[in-house]
Amino acid sequence: MKFREELHKQRWDDHRFYHHNRVNQFLHLLSASCFVASYYLIFVDPVAAVMVGWLLAMVLRQIGHFYFEPKDFDQVNDVSHEYKESVKVGYNLRRKVVLLSIWVAVPVVLLVNPSFFGLLNAAQVEQGLLYTTAILWLFTGLGAVVFRTVHLFFLMGVQSGLVWATKILTDPFHDIKIYHRSPWHLIKGEMYDDMTDWYAEVPGNDDHGIAKGM
Repeated sequence: MKFREELHKQRWDDHRFYHHNRVNQFLHLLSASCFVASYYLIFVDPVAAVMVGWLLAMVLRQIGHFYFEPKDFDQVNDVSHEYKESVKVGYNLRRKVVLLSIWVAVPVVLLVNPSFFGLLNAAQVEQGLLYTTAILWLFTGLGAVVFRTVHLFFLMGVQSGLVWATKILTDPFHDIKIYHRSPWHLIKGEMYDDMTDWYAEVPGNDDHGIAKGM
């Protein structure tokens, strides 16, 4: 597949495997809006950008995955939850627990060791806990994307890794596009998406596909 075709397929697999619940879709809409605001704030107020990105956007997104997305047998795609977790190339729930644990640990460690074992200089430490936490949370987020992208170079090839990174960075805009009607579906009492209203045809699709979302 070409780059754009693989991106198209990764987005479809991510949607159909991991976004059945309309509440999860609505939380992704809110999360995406926060991420877009964060993208703007990074050029205006980097500390605020990181706080919006992690405390609002990421928390809303993961609440949707951990608490609302069904984890029983997927009747729509005819696969088990365990199967989906095993084939997900991005961050499945287990990997997310590790990443979120690192995120939570950062400010705790900073309370005990303000220089983060010498990683931060005196001028940065003097800016206070909020500032140093923002620095390390920014590198945590960027590091998570870079680490997994490079790892995918070896697992699936360079193109697949770059496609996944592109998908992750552009997900906020794409989520707004495909989930902007989620509040209307919830108002109508529709709790689950039957996955029939997005793509009629996906390049290179097979019976199960490969899920590559974060």
